[in-house]
Amino acid sequence: MEISRGASPRPIQAFLTDSEQGVPWIKIGDISPNAKYVKSTAQKITEEGALKSRLLHRGDFILSNSMSFGRPYILDIDGCIHDGWVSLQHYNGSYLPDFLYHLLKSDYVQIFWQKNAGQGGAVSNLNADIIRKTPLPVPPMEVQERIVAILDRFETLVNDLTQGLPAEIAAVKEQYEYYRNKLLTFKKIA
Repeated sequence: MEISRGASPRPIQAFLTDSEQGVPWIKIGDISPNAKYVKSTAQKITEEGALKSRLLHRGDFILSNSMSFGRPYILDIDGCIHDGWVSLQHYNGSYLPDFLYHLLKSDYVQIFWQKNAGQGGAVSNLNADIIRKTPLPVPPMEVQERIVAILDRFETLVNDLTQGLPAEIAAVKEQYEYYRNKLLTFKKIA
C-alpha cells in the first residue's frame, strides 16, 4: 500500500473557496471521533490549492498523525488532506477496506504505534515511516470476510443505543474489543 503524509497549501486562507468547483478540505474537526467514514467537510480549497495538497479518493484511508493519532477513517468523498493526516492508498489487492479498518483500530496495531511514535517532544507523532514498519498480517480474503462479518455485527450492537441499556452496551463493546484483538492477533512469520 502507498503511505503518504498530507500537505497544506500556504497560506491556506489564500486557497479556501466557496465555489462549487472547490475540492473538499478534510480537517480533523470535520469528523466525529466515532465515525468510520468521512462524508463531508466544512471547507473547500481551490483546484490550485489541491495541486499543493494531497488529493485522495473515495475508499482511501486517513489517520491523524499527532495528539490522538492513529484513528483510521475511510473516505466516502474525494478530498485533500493537510499535513496533520497520513493517507493509506492502493491496498485493495491485499485488504478488504472493512478488514483494514478493524485491523488499524486493533490493539495489535495501536500499541505498536504508541510504542514507536516519535518521542522527544511534548507530543508523540505518528509518521509514514512508523506506519510502513508496522507488521500487518495479510490473511486470505475469505478469512478477512469472516472476521469483518463478526466484527461488524459487534460494532453495530455497540453503536446502536436503542439495543439496550448502557451496561449492556459496555459489555458488548468489551466483547467486540476482545474478539477484534483475538481475531487480529497473528503468529509472526519468520
